[in-house]
Amino acid sequence: MRTSIATVCLSGTLEEKLQAAATAGFDGVEIFEQDLIVSPSSPEVIAGLAAGLGLSLDLYQPFRDFEGVEDELFAANLARAEAKFQLMKRLGMTTMLLCSNVATATVDDDQVVVDQLRRLGDLAERYGIDVAYEALAWGRFVSEYDRAWDLVKAADHPRIGTCLDSFHILSRDTDLSRIAEIPGEKIFFLQLADAPALSMDVLSWSRHHRVFPGEGSWDLTDFLARVAGTGYAGPVSLEVFNDSFRQADTQRTAVDGLRSLRWLEANVSAASGAKASAAGEAEAPGAGLESNRARLNLRPLPQVSEPRGIDYVELSTDDLGALTRQLHQLGFRFVGFHRTKPHVQLWRRGQARIVVTEPTSRHYESTAVTIDSTDPADEAAAVAADSPGSGTFLRGIGFAVDDADAAMERALLLSATEVPRDQAHDEEVLRGVFAPDGSEVFFGDGNGVDPQWTDEFGTVPDERQSAIDHINLAQPAHHYDEAVLFYTSLLALTALPSQDVPSPSGLVRSQVMSSADGAVRMPLNVSPDHSPNPLSRGTGSPAETYPEHVAIVCDDIFTAAMAAVARGLKFLAVPQNYYEDLAARFDLEPELLGRLREHNILYDRDDRGEFLHFYTSTIGSVFFEMVERRGDYQGYGAPNAPVRLAAQHRRNTES
Repeated sequence: MRTSIATVCLSGTLEEKLQAAATAGFDGVEIFEQDLIVSPSSPEVIAGLAAGLGLSLDLYQPFRDFEGVEDELFAANLARAEAKFQLMKRLGMTTMLLCSNVATATVDDDQVVVDQLRRLGDLAERYGIDVAYEALAWGRFVSEYDRAWDLVKAADHPRIGTCLDSFHILSRDTDLSRIAEIPGEKIFFLQLADAPALSMDVLSWSRHHRVFPGEGSWDLTDFLARVAGTGYAGPVSLEVFNDSFRQADTQRTAVDGLRSLRWLEANVSAASGAKASAAGEAEAPGAGLESNRARLNLRPLPQVSEPRGIDYVELSTDDLGALTRQLHQLGFRFVGFHRTKPHVQLWRRGQARIVVTEPTSRHYESTAVTIDSTDPADEAAAVAADSPGSGTFLRGIGFAVDDADAAMERALLLSATEVPRDQAHDEEVLRGVFAPDGSEVFFGDGNGVDPQWTDEFGTVPDERQSAIDHINLAQPAHHYDEAVLFYTSLLALTALPSQDVPSPSGLVRSQVMSSADGAVRMPLNVSPDHSPNPLSRGTGSPAETYPEHVAIVCDDIFTAAMAAVARGLKFLAVPQNYYEDLAARFDLEPELLGRLREHNILYDRDDRGEFLHFYTSTIGSVFFEMVERRGDYQGYGAPNAPVRLAAQHRRNTES
């Protein structure tokens, strides 16, 4: 599948955008007209730069407000089009995007539009240009893809085809069945964008909130499969307007975009292969598409299942005493130091394992790779190398997967950066990649009971019914959508609907990444006003760095709470007002309500079960939560989040 990206998706100059697209691995680009207009480089120089980078120039766009006008204005529009055709010849480009008229259309007559498209085709023929007619979702008279196709079909001109844009089609909830009527050779271009489910005018939605495939709420696997079924074999391109993307690093946005297309391509390949298998046909890339038409060459990725669970969480700290004391208070047992890395130790509570790493110059020497400020992985390594006293923060997560080699291969094919790691010849081989926030994600073959790598710390049996329930991660605001795609595409996790949680410093956006069985649960949070950054992980004050936490499940919250208090743990204080409100909301037994109040335990329930939990104080940018799930409760105590956030705010301002 040939991949392309519109230059409007990326920040920076046109030259920087071309470089980023090529470095990320795209085959071509769409030239957004404004990018060319403001560039000091001539069209010939841009064409030469693209050729030198190995990029095709796939589409010149947009050409606006052409059809559905009176004769005098139409003559001027034809002259305007000819000037663009001449410019495209200088660029060596052969396809132009024609958007349905928004501002100047006054004639809502199909025959007039057909005649004008046909005359544009005659002009385009003289220059060897193809015109891809696209229905804008807010077009004056033409706003649906099927009407645009009807007009193109009636024009019956070899130089006039259509452009299908997933945003303009899906934002209007248009019936997709007529895509199958369009011959693939008459689809001159395909543009893809995802979007979150929002209730707002479609123009604002389009201009500010598009995201890459896999980062929104639409089923683009079905959409692309339908287009592929027509026999379309041209570029599959990204056209995304997004305020955050325009402020983000050019290179990492390009990498995120290509990852989204490779993930989508593999999804369509797998779906069409499954369809072919069900029909008893031989599986092949693109199988299941109409056999009498050309096909997109859909490349698969190594298949991975959802993780079986969390192997471990790694915390880095320069306050070892405070962190290990809190682990002890929560009932964790010290397993031992790593046999070759004395700055690394393992703690466990049942199947919950916490690896604690002290920053040392030797430890960070191993992660100090060549620094490239455009790569989040290199940013994290640079900070670690330069700041050995960097507080307490979540460094990484180990996932138990069915096939670690396949998971790693898939991650690398999806443009993730491998974590450099020192290990002795007789140690378990663990491989991982950097996540968008700079943390590390490792893949381990294991059943979640006692993975082999734990032998390197010693053996401490622990049969308690306890494990990591969920991990709450803070994400930089500009890369939140990137993180959603990262965990979706690499680990096959599902992104649940997002919600906003009020806090003393503003709304916190939260979205849970989860496996179907709940073995892996990871709420991703971002505070719009105080978003963390890999470069400030653990170095900022609590007001500057949104905290992350690890939740541990136990079978008796009150026993765990009393044991923690006996060991000196000071809980996050819960106000009396909360328990009065709790009594009003739920018909709780007075004894239970009293025990909750006594131990600063929060409570929630739904029609499936109950959720009891308490929180510790924050060390650096990390705190812990102890939870007990009763029945089949699947949530996270969301109604209690504002209480926790307010309590943390009070403690931070008092300290």
